[in-house]
Amino acid sequence: MLKKRIYITGVGGQGSLMATALIGQAAVIAGINVNLSEIHGMAQRGGIVESSVMLGDIWSPTVSEAEADVLLGFEPLETIRAIRMCSRETTVITNSTPLKPFTVSIGKEQYPDVFSELNKIEQRVKTLVRIDASSAARLAGNILSLNIVMLGAMAKYADLPLTADNIKNAISKYTKPSFLNINTKAFDLGYLL
Repeated sequence: MLKKRIYITGVGGQGSLMATALIGQAAVIAGINVNLSEIHGMAQRGGIVESSVMLGDIWSPTVSEAEADVLLGFEPLETIRAIRMCSRETTVITNSTPLKPFTVSIGKEQYPDVFSELNKIEQRVKTLVRIDASSAARLAGNILSLNIVMLGAMAKYADLPLTADNIKNAISKYTKPSFLNINTKAFDLGYLL
C-alpha cells in the first residue's frame, strides 16, 4: 500500500505553493492518489508558508509530527523549524541559501547559525541534502525558478513513486509558456545538484 508524505516549507515569494501544486499534478499524471493542503501564514510579507502532499492511500490532508517521508525546505531556517515533522526515516532536502527577514536586514535581529543546526539535523534523519537552489535558479535565468530547482533535487534524492518525467510533464503543462525554458533548465540543474 503506497503511503508517502511530503512536507514543504519556505517563505512567501519562494514558490513553495506552486511546487506543491506541481507535485500534485505530477501525481495525477502518474495515476497516484494525491491530497494537498497548505497554510499561507503571512506569505505576502515573506512569512512562513507550509504545505503537505499526501501520495497514495492517505486520507489525512496534513502531515503530523514525525510523519514526513520527505521534508522539502526552501529556506534553511524554515527547514530547521520544521524538524518536528521528521523522523529517523525522513529525507530532508534543503536550500542552503538563507533568505534573511527584513528585521535582520535592518540590523534589529541576527540570523542564527543555521549551518551548525543543519549539522545537528543530519544526525537525526535518514538523509540531509543541502543544495544551493538560489544560485542554480539564477543560473537557470530567474531566481523565481528556485521552486523548480527544488523539485529537480526532490526527483533525484527522495524515494517517491514520481519520476523525473512525471514532474517535468507537470511543469510543461502547468507553468506559463514564457517560463518553460527557464523552468526546464532549473529542474535539470536541481536534478544534477
